[in-house]
Amino acid sequence: MKCVSVPLGTVSPERVCSYQDVLDHLNLTRGNDVFTSTRPVLDHTHPTMVHLDVYLYAILAVIEKSQTFVPFIWIQLTWNNERICWDPSQFCGISRVSVPKKMLWIPDLVIYEMTEKDDGPHSPYLYVSHDGIVLIEEEMKVVSTCKMDVHKFPFDTQRCNITFSSAIHIVTDIQLIPFSNSSRATQASREVMQTQGEWEFLDMTVSRGKLILDREWDQISYTITMTRRPLLHVINFLLPILFFLCLDLASFLISDQRGEKLGFKVTVLLAISVLLLILNDILPSMSNRTPLIATYCIVIFAFMLLSLLETILVTHLMERDSVHQETEEERRRGCCACICDVSGRKAPCGPLPVAEEVISGERTQGESRLLLLILEDLRAVERTLALFASGRREGKPGYWTRVARRLNAAFFTIYLISVMLFISLMCKEWLN
Repeated sequence: MKCVSVPLGTVSPERVCSYQDVLDHLNLTRGNDVFTSTRPVLDHTHPTMVHLDVYLYAILAVIEKSQTFVPFIWIQLTWNNERICWDPSQFCGISRVSVPKKMLWIPDLVIYEMTEKDDGPHSPYLYVSHDGIVLIEEEMKVVSTCKMDVHKFPFDTQRCNITFSSAIHIVTDIQLIPFSNSSRATQASREVMQTQGEWEFLDMTVSRGKLILDREWDQISYTITMTRRPLLHVINFLLPILFFLCLDLASFLISDQRGEKLGFKVTVLLAISVLLLILNDILPSMSNRTPLIATYCIVIFAFMLLSLLETILVTHLMERDSVHQETEEERRRGCCACICDVSGRKAPCGPLPVAEEVISGERTQGESRLLLLILEDLRAVERTLALFASGRREGKPGYWTRVARRLNAAFFTIYLISVMLFISLMCKEWLN
């Protein structure tokens, strides 16, 4: 558009010009509704071309639980106001002026994903150039919704969109044009980036599209791609669970005949339960796919639960063998008491008397020989029982004890192999 201005005469070098002179020339005042009421075109068939530029200053928050993305962005809007034009040479070279935003028409752009209004301070001014180009620059904290995929948490990469479009003006009224392409927007965002927190900014993709319902709106979408720095979650969550699993494996070195092993495994299992409660506060309630970290925790919890059940079974078998040994001991004592009664002596069962004591007294020679034969038989039985009792005292395992030890060894082998395979599979899935 060519600027047609009314000559004001020759401007002398000594003349002093002000911005107000330009505004008076344009008749740009607060009460002039010509500049604020309607779209600034002289022909209503001409669409207003709005150039949009967005840079990312900071990633303030990414909240997985509520699916919320909070960036801090810098926005620049430019468009042509066909009602504004002046010759800078007639106003001491003044080529642009700043005026309050309320004095001019401004595109009604909205962000589709925005869920909360930005209450931060904004600049109340905009720039107007001599050729009618209007420029607005704003910094904005955007609280937006973002559909996140936490399947690979904490080794996940998220993509969140910020989509600009006019609220009521259709594509024939306002057309949005991106000022920067994807590579330029990415490079500029990296240069001005102030803070990222636990997230690392990767790139920004700029795409232009249309929203078609009953009418058609022009829109520009900025897709921000970022990846999580997983070190904090690995140290605070993944490694402690792995350490608890190692402790559970080491508990197989504790003797099964003591109660400490069972209590130790229960304590470790309760510690895993506490970490699961912490995980529940981090991950969203609904997700398309089960997060790998939830699978990691549940499977390890199941491993340790099976280990606890196996310890209970082994303890039960050993207790059963112990009861069996006590029963055999009582039977042996009862047999000893019967032998003592058969020998005709009333004293408690103890070491059998020597032959000289047995044959003492007033007994006949035939009775003495018979008693000696009986005594020899009883001594043979006593030696057999003594050998049996000494074998018990030396700790020779019973049948159920041997079964429990074999079961424990087989379970530990299968347990260790299963844990190693599972950890390898999880690492492969996370890092793929």
